[in-house]
This record gives sequence, structure tokens and C-alpha cells, in this order.
Amino acid sequence: MIKILFVCHGNICRSPMAEFMMKKMVDESGISGRFEIASAAVSREELGNPVYPPAAALLKAHGIDCRGKFARQMTAGDYGYFDMLICMDDSNLRNMRRITGGDPDGKMYRLLDFTSRPGEVSDPWYSGDFQRTWEDIDSGLRGLLAKLDKTV
Repeated sequence: MIKILFVCHGNICRSPMAEFMMKKMVDESGISGRFEIASAAVSREELGNPVYPPAAALLKAHGIDCRGKFARQMTAGDYGYFDMLICMDDSNLRNMRRITGGDPDGKMYRLLDFTSRPGEVSDPWYSGDFQRTWEDIDSGLRGLLAKLDKTV
């Protein structure tokens, strides 16, 4: 089983979108039993809050239910538990390394590094463009699944 943790700043927009989009992708592919998928924040700002309403609405428009998801902060122990810790931007990556004390096993990635256009996933908290964020995440997840398909 491959255990994946998606990470963003507050765990109310990008990382839960990635978590639930990935769960739907692997379910539709008939390989959900091969994965454990979760998400977390690098900050404490949104702890306990549900998925941000515009993000939840976009997920729902695509037939994805994220009810029951509440923001949690990533812990140092997550590094030992998860096989891959995948973040949305460079700031997330720096904070993940701070929380875990580094990345000695090379488990940390940016989601768009699995695409032909590496970089940062658009942050809808600032842009207001949840559709662009959806497209970035979708592209990254498809690239990630293609890479994992060679190993699973």
C-alpha cells in the first residue's frame, strides 16, 4: 500500500482538494485498495475547520463529497508513516522540512513536479480562482498516477 499525504498551508483548499480528487481517481481506476490518502496543513491557522466552501462546492460539482474533513496540522510522525508527502508550493516544502527536521529519505515533492510544467499549484485563497487550482491539481495528480503506475 502506498500512503500519500497532501500538504498545503491551511488544509482547507488545495490539499483537501488533492486528497479527495486523488481518492476519486484511484476509486474510478479500481485501485483504491492500493492507497491510503490524507491531507494536512503546515500551519495551525485553520485547525478544525472544514474544507473552505468554494473548494467544497467545486468538489461537489465534480461529484466529490468532502463532508467530514477538518483541517489538521502535519506532524513530524507523518514523515515516518507516509511514503510520499506532496505539497503545493515552495513555502509548504520549506515548512514541511522544518516540521520533520528534513527529508533524509527523499519523500517530499511538489505536486506539479509530476507534470511537464513543474512549479506551484495556484493558491485560490489569494487568487479566488478555484478552477485554475482544480486544473493544476488535476494535472499533478494525473502525472503522479502515471509515475506510480510504473511502480504499483
